[in-house]
Amino acid sequence: MASISQYVGIAAGVLTGISLLPQLIKLVREKKPENVSIGMLTVLLAGLSGWVWYGILKEDYPIIVTNAFSMLTNVVILILSSIYKRK
Repeated sequence: MASISQYVGIAAGVLTGISLLPQLIKLVREKKPENVSIGMLTVLLAGLSGWVWYGILKEDYPIIVTNAFSMLTNVVILILSSIYKRK
């Protein structure tokens, strides 16, 4: 059975993972990347990469999965921002 700390960790990871979804949805709907901070997303991507690496080293799948999802969302925002800026 999972401990309280595992539930807290999973909940925190899920919330972190979905935190960029509102930004992504807004970007897709409006196609206006002007308000997206590329610098913040780049630093966040570096941090998330570190968490995934840490999760791999610790063999902690909740850390790996939740942070990998956050990385994916972050990368999609960066790609869409780049595409929409060209238009």
